[in-house]
This record gives sequence, C-alpha cells and structure tokens, in this order.
Amino acid sequence: MLGVALGGGFARGIAHVGALKVLEEEGIPIDYVAGTSVGAIIGAAYCSGMTASELADLARTLRLADFARLTLSRYGFYNNDRMVRFFARVLKRHTFEEMRIPLAIAATEFRTGEPVVFTKGPIVDPIRASCAYPGMFLPVEIDGRSYIDGMLAYAVPSTPLRQMGAERVIAIYLSAHWNNIKPPRHVFEVIGQCFSIAQARLADSWKKDADLVIEPDVNGFAYDCFERTPELIAAGEAAMRAALPQVRTMLNLAIPKSVAVTAVAKPQTSPAA
Repeated sequence: MLGVALGGGFARGIAHVGALKVLEEEGIPIDYVAGTSVGAIIGAAYCSGMTASELADLARTLRLADFARLTLSRYGFYNNDRMVRFFARVLKRHTFEEMRIPLAIAATEFRTGEPVVFTKGPIVDPIRASCAYPGMFLPVEIDGRSYIDGMLAYAVPSTPLRQMGAERVIAIYLSAHWNNIKPPRHVFEVIGQCFSIAQARLADSWKKDADLVIEPDVNGFAYDCFERTPELIAAGEAAMRAALPQVRTMLNLAIPKSVAVTAVAKPQTSPAA
C-alpha cells in the first residue's frame, strides 16, 4: 500500500503535478495521499478524480487571485475564502468520504500549536486551513477552533500516511529556501525563509516516516511564480523519473521490459565485453 505525501511550497507546489504525472504514466498505483498547504490543494484535486493531465491544464490557468482576496485585518493581508467558490467549480468530489483515493489534510491549531489531520467531512475548509499561511492569510475557523498553515505541523505529511495504513511512503519535499541568491522582496518572502529554516531543522520529524524523499529542483522559483507552471511541472517530472528505479525496488515492481532489454543489450555492445 503506497502513500504519497505532498509538502507545502505555495506556487512551487505545482511541481507535485509533474511527480504525480510520472507515477500515473508508469502505472504505479497510489493508495493514500496526504497534503500540507499547496499539497492539500493538489492532493484534493487528484483524489477527487482529476488526472495528472487535467491538473496540469488547471495549473496553467492558476493565479493568486483564484485563492486570495485582499482584506483589512490585523491577522493577515488576504482572506482565502475565494477557495470555496474555486473548489466548488474544480473538485469532482467534495467530502473526504467521497474521495477516489483516501486523503488526509494537515493543519495547525492556532491557539495550542497542535498538529491536526482532517480525514472526514466536507473538504474545502480543511484545505483553506492547511493553506492559511501566517501573516498572509487569515486563520480559518472550523467548528469553533482556529487553524493555520499545516507546514507548522507537518511540513511533509508522511506521518499521517503511516497512521492511515500506508506500508510504503514517498515524501515530496519542496524547499522554500532562497539560498541568499537575492534579498527578499517583501514580508511574505521573509516569512517564507523563516518557514524554510524551520523545515530544514525539523526534517527528521517527517523523514523518519518516509521510505523515499523526492526533492524537485525548485531553486530560483518565487513563492507566487504561477506563470512558470510548465517549468515547475517539468521539475516534478524530472525528480520523480530519476527516482523511478528506487520506487520500483521499494514496491517490488518488475522493471519494464523495454528497460530490461536495454540493460541486457548494453554489455553485449560494450568494447570491454
């Protein structure tokens, strides 16, 4: 039973689409998905029945305005209530119980800091909660409790997948680090760098529940670079395709015949043979 954990990273999360596309093309079944922040968005769309190709088409049209509405509040600059209308239009299923693939969404309880994993009921508000980036988006209220971005609880939600029953876990991690290439442009990039530092220091907490960690090369991509969707999808594809031998070994899957034939043929044509 394979679980795929989709980490946070705002627009960089479009790389998840490329990774899912490769698994789909290779016929590798996914039994469970868990998502944090943008990983919750991609995961919900995929588990609701969208194909990776449909996700790629959708990603090419995305802009910040699809999710965010400017607001005057001491708690953040944006409200993400536009997600309600967006997901009503996009998702093929709207509750956890209806999902084609079992899904978990990670968020953080604001007052206590408690990690929370949503697996039941309507799906839109848990997605909004998981994406409530501190300082940028307002906290999201669900049943009288206030929630913020799931990256504070599970930067990559591999642990919830184990709790769901996954025997093997692929974790897809999107570094938010700027690596001092240039100074941050504004407060959101300052917050993003702080998140990245915290993620790197806490990586052991989620890596222990991952059998394989995939890290698409998203260096140089800004948090809101939706216009670079084709490049981000390609980065996810490249990372997952490079890891395919490890994936197949981990899952005890046969090597495709075309690959096996190539592997046998090479020694026969080698000068050293």
